[in-house]
Amino acid sequence: MKIDILHKAADMFLEYGFKSVTMDDLAAEMRVSKKTIYEHYNNKSDLVEAVAQHIKNQINDEIHQVIAQNFDPIQEMIEIKNTVMRRLKNEKASPQFQLQKYYPKIHEKLKNSHICTMDQCCTENVERGVKDGFYRGDLNIVFVVRAYISGMLNIKNEDLFKSTDLSPKQLYEEFLIYHLRSITTLKGKNRLDALLNTN
Repeated sequence: MKIDILHKAADMFLEYGFKSVTMDDLAAEMRVSKKTIYEHYNNKSDLVEAVAQHIKNQINDEIHQVIAQNFDPIQEMIEIKNTVMRRLKNEKASPQFQLQKYYPKIHEKLKNSHICTMDQCCTENVERGVKDGFYRGDLNIVFVVRAYISGMLNIKNEDLFKSTDLSPKQLYEEFLIYHLRSITTLKGKNRLDALLNTN
């Protein structure tokens, strides 16, 4: 039952947001009593943290599955982006923003872990891209990776982008293309254009 609650809560939080979904909503959706839920999770914060950790672990597993397929560095970045996109079910709810606003301690804890994962994956991607001639050889890899991570974290900031008509998915798309175009060689640009034209 605990796993069932976790999975249903994850679906609902991603669909409607961490703040929007109440324990009553979850109980009604699962057709169980709130007491049943509280037998497995002490309170909503406990459940939110479990769900957020579960989602992070799932995404990390999927990203490592992408990396294991040995795509070229540019296709790898696009496939990783597609993995993240599949997690944005309802763009208007912005679960990420709600987690940051209403559960800041949980958000900060997961963000630090997420940064470590991104740093490792991005560094390996850029190093391989330089080696294979897709990315420029004059790059300061530490700067490029940290700038990318900083951008990825801020792309989720609704306050920063609320005056635009861009959806979260469009923001991810635009930022990745912006990042790749800034570091690619002619070979890399041609590969990027070819991949964008097939999507």
